[in-house]
Amino acid sequence: MKQILQSARSGALELVEVPAPTPSEGQVLVQNHYSVVSPGTEKMAMDFARKSLVGKAASRPDLVKQVVRKLQHEGPGPTYRAVTTRLEAPQPLGYATAGVVLAVGPGVEGFAPGDRVACAGAGYANHAELVVVPENLVVHVPRELPLEKAAYATLGAIAMQGVRVADPRLGEVAAVIGLGLIGQLAVQLLRAAGCRVLAIDIAENRVAEALEQGATWGATPGADHEAWMNQATAGHGADIALVTAASESSAPIQLAAELCRMKGRVACVGATAMDLDRRTFYDKELELRMSMSYGPGRYDRRYEELGLDYPISYVRWTENRNLQAFVDLAAAGNIDPAQLDAEVVDFADAEASYEALAKGERKNLAILFRYAEAPDLSRSLDVAKHATGAAAKKSGDVGVAFVGAGNYAKAQLLPAVAKASGVSKQRIVTATGPSALRTSEKFGFASCGTDPQEVFDDASVDLVFVATQHDSHASLASQALRAGKAVWLEKPIGLDRESVRELIAAAHETNGFLSVGYNRRFSPHLETMAKAFEGRREPLALQYTVAAGATPTGTWITDPKTGGGRIVGECCHFIDLAIALVGALPVSVHARALGRDPELDDSIVANIGFEDGSVATLQYLANASTDLPKERFEASSQRTTVQCDNFRSTRTIGGKSFKTVNQNKGQQEAVLAVLEACRAGAPSPFTLAELAANSETTFAILESIRTGVAIDLRARLAEYAL
Repeated sequence: MKQILQSARSGALELVEVPAPTPSEGQVLVQNHYSVVSPGTEKMAMDFARKSLVGKAASRPDLVKQVVRKLQHEGPGPTYRAVTTRLEAPQPLGYATAGVVLAVGPGVEGFAPGDRVACAGAGYANHAELVVVPENLVVHVPRELPLEKAAYATLGAIAMQGVRVADPRLGEVAAVIGLGLIGQLAVQLLRAAGCRVLAIDIAENRVAEALEQGATWGATPGADHEAWMNQATAGHGADIALVTAASESSAPIQLAAELCRMKGRVACVGATAMDLDRRTFYDKELELRMSMSYGPGRYDRRYEELGLDYPISYVRWTENRNLQAFVDLAAAGNIDPAQLDAEVVDFADAEASYEALAKGERKNLAILFRYAEAPDLSRSLDVAKHATGAAAKKSGDVGVAFVGAGNYAKAQLLPAVAKASGVSKQRIVTATGPSALRTSEKFGFASCGTDPQEVFDDASVDLVFVATQHDSHASLASQALRAGKAVWLEKPIGLDRESVRELIAAAHETNGFLSVGYNRRFSPHLETMAKAFEGRREPLALQYTVAAGATPTGTWITDPKTGGGRIVGECCHFIDLAIALVGALPVSVHARALGRDPELDDSIVANIGFEDGSVATLQYLANASTDLPKERFEASSQRTTVQCDNFRSTRTIGGKSFKTVNQNKGQQEAVLAVLEACRAGAPSPFTLAELAANSETTFAILESIRTGVAIDLRARLAEYAL
């Protein structure tokens, strides 16, 4: 299928052929018939992408601070890789489409193939022949409404939410400031709500268009508003003012305040500066209200991606209900998107349309892309002829494929594979076609796709890297093992005991090769520490402090069902380091949580006992100072103590130090070790007993926190019969 992509580094646009997407749980696969380009929003994104790195930095000082902090803690190498990975990710464009459902993912009940729908959401409802969209961002389109009108539903929902926030009443006077696409739709909605509307814009032709769409009065910002106020409102002023302008100046919102009556309402929808004049708002006791995009549910991952609706009795107008209300009003003829100044363009000409927009040559309110009727539905694409370094598999090569290639895989795993010899890079499969294509091209893989089964069925693939979201780790790794593949599985190996047991059973029954991305045991810093304790006969005391940073919110990582939370998803790294350093399995766990709400503070302290009497104390802290090294650990035994700071400096107290310019957590060494083991037919660097014990330890930490008692792991580990 074809999709328009933008380079985040240069802003260059390209209409490319990418693999068709596969609907996941809760998603709907839609063949687009139309999609709407909102010139204001999308030109803003294009302009940002086309800025120099200095220009980007000046626009986003918050991101610059993150880069500086990463540089201080991890060094120039990891920082450079992280930044370039972000800049090289292909950026999909668009967020408003309409089309026909082709298929639905598991759990979708409200839609079926053949349904006519409108779709919303940046990153989902893209300018592409095919899109997969979460169910809560899809609405039914009545038969009487043409799809070219339904494609405006997203823009209509934005305008509708702004109108709802302003709370217009029948017969009130409303001012709309800024007559772009959202402003023009707001004029129609306010008229449908029984309001008289003053339409204001710096462009007189936009004012004329608004009058044609039902505005009662029209004016430019510099007009004599006092005369209008006296004539239209007996000198009192507008009841409400809706600011839909995009401006780096506060003039639009100041004008809104001046136009409103005493105790009037100002609702802000557009991206405008807000240096408010207190006296105007104070003297009139005005209300300032902010509108958040399509409505309640926006930016809430649980609503948008997981499909958890808000009860209608408590939240009448969610973003989905706003979308549906707009298409229903359009179907009934109460509003008419066809009145808008839009140009219909074949999607094949999308690049030229965007370039004209970037140059300021296209003045329409909107561009409506029209799609061909028969897109390519293939979920796999041969990219060898375009990829750098792609070559046929030679005897003795390890055929490698990736299932999942997010930021970590692109910054760490794939560069490590690229540096290795004797590797044949076969396939990359990701959730989205653009990511699969660009990643395959960059790292020299022969093909890309969106269906993991094609990797498992490929006889040329020997080793599969599974680097997807956590909830799919165990099932994908089990499928790969049962297909006869060696597996590198990113942590964690499972989110619950059942999935871990199934995976370990798959590896045991197939005598398969299962390695996990616990890279710290391969770090030269850990090797330095381990040498200090060679021949140790006494227990080891290990203290590991992780300054994890504030618990992230609104992300899949902390979602118990998808990411498992940071204790399961991240602490396994530190537990594996302890297992490798001690050289024995954990047998007991006693843990306490420092916070009472793990979604706000997931800080914990855990004592982990080992078979040989060693004890590891793990402090995983969301509440620590951000100036601390991210990871610091210290081991003591037999009057020897070794300390490591952030995998950049390791020193034996009273002895030598080992330092590296960049943080080295062993990613490169781990990948090379696994590749060499696969090539030589050697066993995995990890035993199944170690992997099972690690996961059971993370589960025991959570159980100990819940129950307040120490957990004995020996009986649980015995159940694996390894």
